[in-house]
Amino acid sequence: MHPMLKPALRRAWRGRNTVQFGVTRAHAVKLGPVDIATGSFLELLDGTRGLPLLREEARALDLPGPQVDTLVRRLADAGLIDDVRAGGPEADALRNRTDVLERQRPDLASLSVVHPEPGGGLRRLAARRSMRVQVRGAGRVGAAIAALLSGSGVGRVEVLDGGLAEPSDVAPGGLPATAVGERRDTAARQLVRRSAVGPAPRATETAGTAAAGTRGSGVPVLGDAANGGPGLSLVVVAPRDGLAVYAPDPRAAESWIASGIPHLYAGVIEATGVVGPLVLPGGTACAGCLELARADRDPQWPRMLAQWRSGRRNAVQACDLGLATAVAGLAAAHALAFLDGELPATTGARWEAALPLLDWRSEQIGAHLGCFCGAGGHTVGERTSVLDAAHDTMAG
Repeated sequence: MHPMLKPALRRAWRGRNTVQFGVTRAHAVKLGPVDIATGSFLELLDGTRGLPLLREEARALDLPGPQVDTLVRRLADAGLIDDVRAGGPEADALRNRTDVLERQRPDLASLSVVHPEPGGGLRRLAARRSMRVQVRGAGRVGAAIAALLSGSGVGRVEVLDGGLAEPSDVAPGGLPATAVGERRDTAARQLVRRSAVGPAPRATETAGTAAAGTRGSGVPVLGDAANGGPGLSLVVVAPRDGLAVYAPDPRAAESWIASGIPHLYAGVIEATGVVGPLVLPGGTACAGCLELARADRDPQWPRMLAQWRSGRRNAVQACDLGLATAVAGLAAAHALAFLDGELPATTGARWEAALPLLDWRSEQIGAHLGCFCGAGGHTVGERTSVLDAAHDTMAG
């Protein structure tokens, strides 16, 4: 082990005997009491020394070896220590890609703060390279999500959409103005390549991981692997028509439910941003649960929904550029949290914000007993066990 105090956490003395690591409430940790010798020892934790050398140099500070081990263990338990050599073979391979790693230093710093175990940040960053995510939609929201996921190190990002790119599809971070008139899927693939941190890993690099059944982060590999490549880790549903996110058609998700593929909805409709739910098939509410629950509350909902779905499709979408970008960023962040082994707040829930106030609100979506997905067939305890099992699997 070559311990290093996590550089992403700022340090400040709260007084003569107490050090605070971190600024924000979510990640700040206080350490004390800290005497002069211990404070001097903290400066040695820069990742250049292994534990034997640290013990040797600590003796010059009148710190015995057992005290050094206890202090390092306390710091590690508090999530303050990283290990510059930890993370496994995938992390070692990424360390050798200095061009990739330099670009992703901010991503790595963020992951090191969020995941306390030494080497956990680099392990997850490396694991992203072996993942495959499909984005359904290449409009203002979908294209930006695809670019963000690719730029965040996801190895394979596919974008599915039809037709030709229009001027209204153009957005900073999404399709450029030069894409107008091109096939949307072609333009989106080019955007993904331009946004990528490096070349996509070869099939041989990921075949072993895919065969093992999980990613390096612990995310299950689901769906069929094509040509020896990885199966789908996640589908992001971000169509240009926001109605398909606000009131998604359950038939479109049947194959994902049957294959156990997690999927996340994101889009904008009538100046309202929507992110979620993240559906874990069989464990959380799906599009069918959402539709059945709405029909229970409003018996006229199916009648109106049928009219909206069959109505004219050439209406201009009320998709403000700032809101579309915010939705894309939030959706990408939730997708990455899931890929990194967490269950984000959109799991079984939907977040909405409407212009002009942009007050984000969360609505929990319960599984419906009458839905074909089967999530509603669990008792509360059983459903909790399903989610706990999924979380344990992803956490590795």
